[in-house]
Amino acid sequence: MQKTWNNKAWFLVLPVLLLVAFSAVIPLMTVVNYSVQDTFGNNEFFWAGTDWFVQTLHSDRFWESLERNLLFSFIILALEIPLGIFIALNMPKSGPGVPVCLVLMALPLLIPWNVVGTIWQVFGRVDIGLLGHTLEAIGLDYNYVRDPIDAWVTVIVMDVWHWTSLVVLLCYAGLVSIPDAYYQAAKIDGASRWSVFRYIQLPKMKRVLLIAVLLRFMDSFMIYTEPFVVTGGGPGNSTTFLSIDLVKMAVGQFDLGPAAAMSIIYFLIILLLSWVFYTVMTSSDAS
Repeated sequence: MQKTWNNKAWFLVLPVLLLVAFSAVIPLMTVVNYSVQDTFGNNEFFWAGTDWFVQTLHSDRFWESLERNLLFSFIILALEIPLGIFIALNMPKSGPGVPVCLVLMALPLLIPWNVVGTIWQVFGRVDIGLLGHTLEAIGLDYNYVRDPIDAWVTVIVMDVWHWTSLVVLLCYAGLVSIPDAYYQAAKIDGASRWSVFRYIQLPKMKRVLLIAVLLRFMDSFMIYTEPFVVTGGGPGNSTTFLSIDLVKMAVGQFDLGPAAAMSIIYFLIILLLSWVFYTVMTSSDAS
């Protein structure tokens, strides 16, 4: 039986395509235009070619920010993925506790990023913040404003608090989709809890884990609002990630050419690393 194609369906997605072209493609072309030109104001541009790209790739400032980004994303994935799986495994699968747990897990995701940053900025202050004042009261020298390690710990804990719920909800959706027949067969065979996780639950969660890893990597690699509100990229440049450095260059210094080149390189790095994550995880799934 030959399948019938209805090309009229394209008219239904045409408004979406136009909206994407207006909100994404046009700004992208503007960035590309700035990345190969130089301007001294008055809307006068001069051809610069690949000069801004070469300058960015030879900049210690760029590579240091990239290292901080990679380290932050690695720590976030190493913490949030196992923690999200653990919480999802221990959530109730039936009964009145299910909606309560789901609502509690969803609450952090509903808070805007700038509000999360403000909450942790106040929460971690030594003078008025509950966390900072408590740590100081018990004798711990904690101050995220002056100590780079304290700043990193604050930003990491803040991100784990904010986004682990996303991993939990995705993993929980994968777990509840497993038929009870699998668990009954495992019980009859006398399988241990680890065997059930290794051979039943984990394989069934691979698809949602792929989504969770990709989403958390891309979001952590592009993080801007929360650390900017809490630390402003400091102390010094200890929490200045690529996104913060890019905004400082474009808005603070008004170096539009180098900022445009950095943003394109930034985008290509995210695209490449996301493709690597996807390829590795799908190939392991296929094997």
